[in-house]
Amino acid sequence: MILAFNVTASEQGGFNEETPVEGTDIASIDYHHQASAGELFGINVELTENAQNNTTNINWVTQICINSGICYPPETNPLEYRENGMWNGSITPGDHVTYVNWRIDLIDSNENVTKVPENGFGWKVWSDCWYDGSDWGGNDSSCQEDNDDNVPGFITPLTLAAIGTAGLMARRD
Repeated sequence: MILAFNVTASEQGGFNEETPVEGTDIASIDYHHQASAGELFGINVELTENAQNNTTNINWVTQICINSGICYPPETNPLEYRENGMWNGSITPGDHVTYVNWRIDLIDSNENVTKVPENGFGWKVWSDCWYDGSDWGGNDSSCQEDNDDNVPGFITPLTLAAIGTAGLMARRD
């Protein structure tokens, strides 16, 4: 838990990240530049002309992180082919979303997978109401809690552990 807090606290909240697609089989990616709890978050992927003939499936691998400092396991979301090399899909982030990470997996007719980017997540889009471990942000304040600068969900277990440890030490004497 302490490690999760440190990772969250070391980030600077509110700044979206985007991987360049030059040199990949992706011509462009269009997406919402802000996520909102309970609302569709969509993406449109356009492939290069060369990739259009060889790509049979595209997976959008997403990871949703929430204001308590927890990131859910990545989920694979197949995109739907529309026309002219365009693929799209959407997810609905749940309550207390801090940001959405993602990458794109292109699958060819031989089942070979090309990840964009090759490692990790290439995109991060912050929500309209987020907590980064030290500050609240976004243009919506409905998710904000008075937490005395502590990460929600982490202070209680740490307090209980400290009290339990103190109790065990007192018994030793």
